[in-house]
Amino acid sequence: MTQVDTTTRFEALRQWAAAQHQLSPETLDLRLAAGDASFRRYYRLNLPSGGSRILMDAPPKQEDSRPFVDIARRWRAGGLPVPALHAMDLDAGFLELDDLGDTPLQLCLAGNEDPQTLAWHEQALSLIHELQNRAGPGELPAYDAALLGRELDLFPEWCLGRWLGMAMPTSWAELRQDLIDSALAQPLVTVHRDYDAMNLMVHDEQLYLIDFQDAVAGPISYDLISLLRGRYCRFPPARFARWVEAFRQRAVEDGRLPSTTDSETFQRQAQAMAAQRSLKVLGVFCRLTLRDTRSGYLERLPQFLHHLEQSLEALPEHAAFQAWLKDTFRPALERRLSEAREAT
Repeated sequence: MTQVDTTTRFEALRQWAAAQHQLSPETLDLRLAAGDASFRRYYRLNLPSGGSRILMDAPPKQEDSRPFVDIARRWRAGGLPVPALHAMDLDAGFLELDDLGDTPLQLCLAGNEDPQTLAWHEQALSLIHELQNRAGPGELPAYDAALLGRELDLFPEWCLGRWLGMAMPTSWAELRQDLIDSALAQPLVTVHRDYDAMNLMVHDEQLYLIDFQDAVAGPISYDLISLLRGRYCRFPPARFARWVEAFRQRAVEDGRLPSTTDSETFQRQAQAMAAQRSLKVLGVFCRLTLRDTRSGYLERLPQFLHHLEQSLEALPEHAAFQAWLKDTFRPALERRLSEAREAT
């Protein structure tokens, strides 16, 4: 949106919020709290009573808030920690939510092996179990082969073609199909789809789920991977494997995974899921940079390349693609990042 559009929407939001609370728009204490990778913006409304609320501005032409509202109601009814909805105007794209503060989980992480980091990840892993146990996937869109394929194809289109000007290796087609097949072989559960530390808010020492409007019915390992192979930490393979195995055991106990799903099978499925998500993110971050002119995303590409390489080490049948990453893609990425830094 242009600056004019943003200003116009802010004034409309101010008028709407004032009417909700029977306050004068001129005296309303409404300030920008955060933006995200979409067109949504979040504002903090400080009330005369001393309380506060978060107002979401989601322009209807770019953002459909109905999935967020539907999911928030269902998940909250299921006992999951999500912000309460206090008011809404879906035609205008305005929502009023609980104020969960300014502490996303990444601000609490102090290093890969720091006890605080590990403890928060244990809590976040427990919340995935709660999400999958309490929220059925039946009313969510399917994370099917077409969607998995579209996500994977962001890598050759945006990262290789549009940013690096490179062609895909011949080994891509087999890898792409195998990653889709592995994902579809897993049990279907509720998937947040961006279960990242930035979408987990810390409030009163408890984790709350936000930004869940893109939730789908999908593979049981997806949110696990989003957390363990995310933006902020690089865990050693042994720790990653222990967490994956503990997750498998709990999922078997709860009946979300068949008891016949052995450790080796689930470890491979988790690594394949991690490869799929890393390829997707590499494409998404380039698209955010090139199409949406967002800053700060190119710097995170090496993190997800590392995740991708680590995943492929556990999938030796794709050694050819892994060799291409090492010999061709990584040098090209590093050169392009260096050029981008020099240009700024």
